[in-house]
Amino acid sequence: MEAQTEPKRLSRVGKRAVPVPKGVTLTITGQTVSAQGPKGKLALDLPANVTAKKDGEAVTITSSAEGRDGARLQGLGRALVASMIKGASTGYETILELVGTGYRAEVKGKTVTLQLGYSHPCVIELPAAIAGVVPPDSKGTQLVLTSADKGLLGQYAATIRDLRPPEPYGGKGVRYRGENIRRKAGKAAKAKGSK
Repeated sequence: MEAQTEPKRLSRVGKRAVPVPKGVTLTITGQTVSAQGPKGKLALDLPANVTAKKDGEAVTITSSAEGRDGARLQGLGRALVASMIKGASTGYETILELVGTGYRAEVKGKTVTLQLGYSHPCVIELPAAIAGVVPPDSKGTQLVLTSADKGLLGQYAATIRDLRPPEPYGGKGVRYRGENIRRKAGKAAKAKGSK
């Protein structure tokens, strides 16, 4: 009996074309896709079996992989290209909030100095692709990171957050804006309840 090959599937999201906005130049060379726009220049190597093709002012992604992997890789390729185009045109922004007594952030050039309740300040060097700013009205309790590279920005924001993750009792630490921290009742609340 002959083995049946699974029909090629398309990703519902992956088959949609990615529009290229005005001001962004897209170049496709083999498996490499590069985008240049007002926020910078980015390049991306597509996964194996995934190809990109420019149709006018849009890019379509196709996958030659068999079965379910074809749809998965097509969706992945489209997501990567779409985030790259958005980064080159408008960029990405992540806001970190420092919650705690004396917690402060200071940016000098590419160096971020954080006071996070330790005996020493935490110093992080930002890469050239990321810009850091402390808004003047925040009194040092907010750090705004901007970049065209979504993955790199997320990685550095997570690295800064890991220096002092929010703790569940007082809520002190470094958190993303809008992040919901699961809070726990402390010993004092337990003692009250037992009386």
